[in-house]
Amino acid sequence: MLVDAITDYAIYMLDLQGIISSWNPGARLFKGYEESEIIGQHFSRFYTEADRNAGLPQHALNSAIRDGKFESEGWRVRKDGTRFWAFVVIDLIRDPSGKPIGFAKITRDLTERKRAETALRNNQEQFRLLVDGVTDYAIYLLNRDGTVASWNSGAERIKGYKLEEIVGQHFSRFYTDEDQNAGLPKRALEIAERDGRYEKEGWRVRKDRTTFWANVVIDAIRHTDGSLLGFAKITRDITERKEAERALEETRQALIQSQKMEALGRLTGGVAHDFNNLLMAIQGSLELLQRNLSKDDPKIRQLLDNAFQGAQRGAALTQRMLAFARRQELKPVAVNVPDLLSGMTELLQRSLDTSVRIETKFPPALPLALVDANQLELAILNLAMNARDAMPKGGAIVVSARDHIIPDGLGSTSQRYLCITIADTGTGMDEQTLAHAMEPFFTTKGVGKGTGLGLPMVHGMAQQSGGKLVLKSKLGAGTTAELWLPVADSEATIEKPVSLDLDVGLVTARSDRKLVILTVDDDPLVGLNTSSILEELGHKVHSASSGTRALEILRRESDIELLITDQAMPNMTGVDLIRSIRAEKPDFPAIIATGYAELPKGEAEGIPKLAKPFRQQDLAAIIDEAMALAPMRFSSPRPET
Repeated sequence: MLVDAITDYAIYMLDLQGIISSWNPGARLFKGYEESEIIGQHFSRFYTEADRNAGLPQHALNSAIRDGKFESEGWRVRKDGTRFWAFVVIDLIRDPSGKPIGFAKITRDLTERKRAETALRNNQEQFRLLVDGVTDYAIYLLNRDGTVASWNSGAERIKGYKLEEIVGQHFSRFYTDEDQNAGLPKRALEIAERDGRYEKEGWRVRKDRTTFWANVVIDAIRHTDGSLLGFAKITRDITERKEAERALEETRQALIQSQKMEALGRLTGGVAHDFNNLLMAIQGSLELLQRNLSKDDPKIRQLLDNAFQGAQRGAALTQRMLAFARRQELKPVAVNVPDLLSGMTELLQRSLDTSVRIETKFPPALPLALVDANQLELAILNLAMNARDAMPKGGAIVVSARDHIIPDGLGSTSQRYLCITIADTGTGMDEQTLAHAMEPFFTTKGVGKGTGLGLPMVHGMAQQSGGKLVLKSKLGAGTTAELWLPVADSEATIEKPVSLDLDVGLVTARSDRKLVILTVDDDPLVGLNTSSILEELGHKVHSASSGTRALEILRRESDIELLITDQAMPNMTGVDLIRSIRAEKPDFPAIIATGYAELPKGEAEGIPKLAKPFRQQDLAAIIDEAMALAPMRFSSPRPET
């Protein structure tokens, strides 16, 4: 009755040959055979064909006879041919004398447990494959003491260690020496144990001792009772992201600096324009006084000379401001740099102390540089004087040049440059000073000893010319300035620059042609000064304070032969005025006189330009140039009356 009441187990008897001699309801329930169908049959029919062919049923009986008991798990077959996973126990039965008389066989259906175990094993295998298949993350386990307990392929790729090299080693070896000395690995595990999670970014070390920027997450793993089992650690190499963030920040800072410099450049250019107008009035008036003053009073003439030199120094300062603001007008030509330096030798020697010697090192067959020759002379003079100031006890200035080709970033084209290097043996600059050296108005020379516009002027000229200025310096090791200029092509105009002359002196301007000239300037001081200089040259002058007034005078005075106009005027610019006049008189001669040389591109092409402040000989020369460009009906002399 007990055996028949059990339905979760198949319990039945076998004789010594394996023939079934009894059958309980549990056997009928999950094997499917009725008692009348199975009694007298061999128990091997419950085995799969493969197991029968392998002799497994007889092996089970032999084991039970030999050992008294046989246990195993395996697939068994029901009456309908379906399979189930069975736990089998076969016990040898003996009579009272100890003689074997048969077997007691107990079978339990463990299909559900087998299915669950298989599913769990599959899930574990899938998880293992998943973790091992992740190559962008280092995923591994740590024991409670921080030793590595597992290792995935991502960890091997990122950190460089193979599984057998790292398992059992402490994870602190991935930290830098500084972090290890600071106790960071231990603190990370303490935080993860306390809070359940630790996350941080920092430098980590690979097997080959190279470093990478890592994002690290450590999670505490606990037993069901809450006790600490170990830690799961995930590390990702985010060096590229870190570099991208750094590059983005540098770009952002460069943009802010560029916007700041652009705003300062606009302000500086505007100030230079207004300052040039004031200097025009002062310098022109002083020049007229010098020309008309009696030579009998040397003291007054000396005072005028001093005032005139001061005005010229102010004009040089505004030129630096315009160069920094990149608002000056450049006339790039093909320049032979060694020849230019040779022509500057006397000027450089006069500008430098006798304790400073100049050396030049030029290789043969240097290409020509495409640059405004006079502005290049000014730039080299500025750099040489900076080098002189950095060598209070004397030293050497080495000027050299080299041809250099910089490949394009896309690899399709390249740019050829001529690099002019001016190196000194002076005091040099520290990193902080070097970082600010090219900022406008920054100077280390003290109040009244420098404007802080020398290097910005050179930098502005170089960039406006399509090149750059590079400073290299170390404290106590001197400074090297590299002026990179584009190389002239075969079609560039070759021109020798006029050497700089800083001496002040009066030059008599002569022009055989006497003209009727209309001057236009919204600044009455400049207008009066320009008219006075023209009358001094023998020309007849009409003056206007605006473009509208100038058009009225032109319509009324038909004998006007030349227009000299300011550019920056309200309502109508100088270019607008010339365009209006030439709508009726297409070839009318005109000159633009401006203290702000940035003119509309294309619209001012072919119009002679005169930079303020100008001297009498400059004005006479530009008048001759303008009339030489004019057609015959304007340039031919008027008949004598």
